[in-house]
Amino acid sequence: MAAGVIRGVALLTLAWACVSAWATPTDVRVPSLDAPGGTAVVLRGHWFAAEQATPAPALVLMHGCGGAYDRGRLAARYTELAARLNAMGVHALVTDSFGPRGEKEICTQRNGQRSVTQEQRRRDALGALVWLAAQPGVDPSRTGLLGWSNGGSTVLAALNRKHPEVASASLQPSLAVAFYPGCAAELRRGFEPTAPLLMLLGELDDWTPAGPCKDLAAATRGAAPVPPVEWEAYANAHHGFDGTAPVRLRRDVPNGVHPGLGVHVGAEPAARTAAAERLQRFLRESWKLEP
Repeated sequence: MAAGVIRGVALLTLAWACVSAWATPTDVRVPSLDAPGGTAVVLRGHWFAAEQATPAPALVLMHGCGGAYDRGRLAARYTELAARLNAMGVHALVTDSFGPRGEKEICTQRNGQRSVTQEQRRRDALGALVWLAAQPGVDPSRTGLLGWSNGGSTVLAALNRKHPEVASASLQPSLAVAFYPGCAAELRRGFEPTAPLLMLLGELDDWTPAGPCKDLAAATRGAAPVPPVEWEAYANAHHGFDGTAPVRLRRDVPNGVHPGLGVHVGAEPAARTAAAERLQRFLRESWKLEP
């Protein structure tokens, strides 16, 4: 790795470690729009409020198929990003879609047989946006969604006007970000986003490959006027490239490009750094944040 990239990774890691100490979340209850039997599912949420004197933008952070927790604590991926967002003047809400439904993870469940569905998670995202907009200090015109993997797929679904409940939602996000989402389902449905979307992808991803996401973006071009769909794909990057653990083969995952052979998951330091910078630029430019 080039010396400049190594220095960049070291500085970014140090910065994350410093701001993580500032992130002290408040546990909150967030009603989903999912209401089986007429009773809304209530999600456990972790609210990271930025210290701002004026109404500030806010993001809902949607976890992947592994859930929001690591050994009983909110995973570092979410606390780190929440701290960085707070330092930019952005509020962050992490929601848990699995706990209220009796699950810890669904990575080891086959697609089509998962106990927590995209429909349920889409309704979780839409409900979280409503909750965000009602919070003191939040600018309702600048709310957004950000998700990883299964949570990234949720972001796409919650953004797609082809779903009637998305088209009729009382609140639409002003932007969205998806890290290595599965794009095939929304590509088949037809994708008409309600807000600008940025997708951050790994070229070597053999779990949720980059190809369908590039096709998804291409399919929106030249259609009826829709918000822009952008993507960045990083060389040598597998699924989970923005983490810190080394790349490993997960044979317990039945889904992926080669079903039954497992999937590769792990960090790629250069991609981790580049994606963090791209995300920051997207938020600053879209929400007109101070540098």
